[in-house]
Amino acid sequence: QEQLVESGGGLVQPGGSLRLSCKASGFMMDEHAIAWFRRAPGKVQEGISCIGSRDGSIYYIESVKGRFTISRDNAKNTVYLQMNNLKPEDTALYYCATDPREGRAGCSNNAITGRYNFWGQGTQVTVST
Repeated sequence: QEQLVESGGGLVQPGGSLRLSCKASGFMMDEHAIAWFRRAPGKVQEGISCIGSRDGSIYYIESVKGRFTISRDNAKNTVYLQMNNLKPEDTALYYCATDPREGRAGCSNNAITGRYNFWGQGTQVTVST
């Protein structure tokens, strides 16, 4: 059975760093685009980054460019989100997502595309003094 499990969140001071992990079981992540989303209290969910399945596409929203880095470790069936220079406005519940059964999740260098219908439980990131 497919599963996504996020980890690595926590409380960090502004300017600090965290590395989020998204580990899959039940399917091979390298066959699918994977995206990170976040939802802050009182705000709509936003897609912040994605990584393509085999074409090397990577996308970031403007607000995290230069601070966040998405990567894969296919041997560990895990996608990471390295977050540096964190700001209070990065505080949110972070989710990874994909579409493991129909493979419709997509990623281009300009946008998160396709359909993301399979989600992990999320990991909380809080940036505060």
